[in-house]
Amino acid sequence: MKLMYNLGMLKTINSTMTHLGKVYEIIYHDADSFDNLDPKKCTQAYGVCFEGDRMLISHGGKKIKAWGLVGGTIKPEETFEETLKREVTEESNMRVLKCKPVGYQEVFDGGKSVFQLRYVCLIKPLGPFEKDPAGGVIEIKLINPKDYKKYFDWGIIGKRIIERSLELKNRL
Repeated sequence: MKLMYNLGMLKTINSTMTHLGKVYEIIYHDADSFDNLDPKKCTQAYGVCFEGDRMLISHGGKKIKAWGLVGGTIKPEETFEETLKREVTEESNMRVLKCKPVGYQEVFDGGKSVFQLRYVCLIKPLGPFEKDPAGGVIEIKLINPKDYKKYFDWGIIGKRIIERSLELKNRL
């Protein structure tokens, strides 16, 4: 079931996702800040990154052999933004110039839930992409954001994340 609630300008979406054969319940929330979230439950920070009008996507090589956004696991000693900046640099050889929260997904698995954070970022290349030190990304592309569904389609939640990122990017 997919439900969307419009709370003023911020939206909440209830949906499900199947990953590696397992179905997860997801509640996505637009957010202007992540200050109200329990840091111990926050597991990921990913960015919808823009260089000018082009959006950065990456192709995974190790675990997920598909196109998606850059980002990764939050380390206990890092802030959310530090994780985002480190992951963007490692996975694309680009530097985050500015970033802003877009929203977060609360993913439910067996009664427990975790938060996956999404940011919008302005980026600048540091040089050519050669490789991700962790091997998680094997290729990157800068695409027209309107073409993202040619590479990945994450349903109504993915559409909202990209849509809101495009709205917020001009305010960075």
